[in-house]
Amino acid sequence: MPRYFHVSSGLNRESIGEHGLDSSLMGAARGIAGSTRPEVDGIFLGHEHDVDYFTRLNNTGTEVDVWAVDGIDEDDLIDSPNGYLYLPGVIPADRLILIATDIPAGER
Repeated sequence: MPRYFHVSSGLNRESIGEHGLDSSLMGAARGIAGSTRPEVDGIFLGHEHDVDYFTRLNNTGTEVDVWAVDGIDEDDLIDSPNGYLYLPGVIPADRLILIATDIPAGER
């Protein structure tokens, strides 16, 4: 199974570390695309080559972190209406690895 990645505002780091990735807890910062509430009932995930794109897209108003998650079955991912992959539900904290922190907008 491939490794997937999620980019999130650094303001969410403590919550993600405690609760995992849970769209119902969104609120400390806007989403990467600037949304103020969840766009889907799940967690957006990308491949390694998508990380740069989502880092540059950063509309959170803050620096961002990159989280990795293993053990996701590709068949469980859904294409969102805007063309990005997401996993319905929550990804528990014990399945996440924080691989990069405090990345300014537009940097890799």
